[in-house]
Amino acid sequence: MTKSSNRRRQRVQWVLLWIMVVTIGLGWKYPLLGYSVPLVMITGMIIGLFRGRYVCGNLCPRGSFLDRIMSKFSPMKNIPSFIRGMGFRWTIFSLLMGFMLYRGMMNPTDINHWGQVFWTMCVVTTGVAFLFSFTINSRTWCSFCPIGTVQNALGGANEQLQINGDVCKSCGLCEKVCTFNLSVSKYKESGVLAERDCLKCSECVAVCPTKALSWPAN
Repeated sequence: MTKSSNRRRQRVQWVLLWIMVVTIGLGWKYPLLGYSVPLVMITGMIIGLFRGRYVCGNLCPRGSFLDRIMSKFSPMKNIPSFIRGMGFRWTIFSLLMGFMLYRGMMNPTDINHWGQVFWTMCVVTTGVAFLFSFTINSRTWCSFCPIGTVQNALGGANEQLQINGDVCKSCGLCEKVCTFNLSVSKYKESGVLAERDCLKCSECVAVCPTKALSWPAN
């Protein structure tokens, strides 16, 4: 990924983040806007089958807001390891999905009611994301986001970052821009970043001075 293509990704994120802003800002009045939430969820799961957490790093409206806005106000500390644990993550997944279904089934045939449920879920989880952004890291929520966890499980091992150990200088620049605090140099010898939670945002590829990082050819 060149610097120009990385700038294109950032421009796309500036557009996408408005989906979240409009949904939260107007969804209380126009509940059908809440359906943007399951649309993003379904898109993430489908693409996740083939590309892991690519949607999280490139196409998620909330992820885009966290990258482009919240990262400016975040201390960008390391994300606690227990939050990354799959036990904790599947527990959060079960609680949130269970709550959403419980609320939805209170009036299962009313599409506006479901829209309101989706909107409420978006507001609550975004509030959590903002809290963690201000106190830990702008992408802390994404480390245990239910749909991110599903993408991890479905295709986290697909399209993993390639590392050319012959030219990698272990300078650490790639790790400085990784919002998930992934240790890229640790996998230098194996030649593959074996991290299922890699967001595939390509920020590391863009800053690598020796072009040691790349994605597998399709």
